[in-house]
Amino acid sequence: MSTLISNDLESAPQREIARRFVKARLADAPLRDFPGRVPDTLLLSYACQDAAIELWADEIAGWKIGRISDALAPTLGANRLAGPIFRRSIIRASLDQTVAFPTYTDGFAAIEAEFVLVVGQDAPSGKLQWSLDEARAMVRDVLIGIELAGSPLASINDLGPTVVVSDFGNNAGLILGPSYQGWRDRAEREWRCETEIDGKQVGAGDAAALPGGPFEALRFLLELNAARGRPLRAGDLISSGAVTGVHDIKLGETGRISFEGAGVLCCRAEARG
Repeated sequence: MSTLISNDLESAPQREIARRFVKARLADAPLRDFPGRVPDTLLLSYACQDAAIELWADEIAGWKIGRISDALAPTLGANRLAGPIFRRSIIRASLDQTVAFPTYTDGFAAIEAEFVLVVGQDAPSGKLQWSLDEARAMVRDVLIGIELAGSPLASINDLGPTVVVSDFGNNAGLILGPSYQGWRDRAEREWRCETEIDGKQVGAGDAAALPGGPFEALRFLLELNAARGRPLRAGDLISSGAVTGVHDIKLGETGRISFEGAGVLCCRAEARG
């Protein structure tokens, strides 16, 4: 059981929200509204997420990290959020190869340019506080990738971070490319990328635009997951944050993300089944 969530919080309402999200994901059935009372704290949201993880028949291969707006961060007590990435949702891609990925019918779908950190060793289960240097030392490699945001709830992002956390952090998979060569020596402002959808540029940026950068994102996750009783493990894939933004994508559209000095990853949104 998660150490962050008490028995009182792992209650029937959170389990029912988790059950309905999992059922909708498995059936590719859209949810018109949030399936219950919207959590007003991240503690309740992670209780929903933990319950859903127990219902999902797949192994966690990593974690996505998302932003919480500056306006909401003081109230919620965090400027980032996290959700699981499951092994069967990971797609390996070669450069310039267009890979298809499934989207939820009448749900939410988006793509995000990501630098994916590969954890090099198990995090000590009792270590609850991490420095930035300690977090960076946990990384054995950095890959280029595309986070596939997705949910059967089309309004998930509009409803806010507590709703996003409740449904696996609004994650539907991860496209993995090759290693980002020279990451140890490049300044994070040089980790540049740009995103296009159907040939139109929709975003551009660099890893330094993430608050504190990708290694600060990992430091946050190390502390969060230690408190949840889910310490990171060697080989975990950490999708460190949307460098160019979160870009909605429709069925049949093609995304193209170019990573400066590393190559191009391409993907196409397709129907499930």
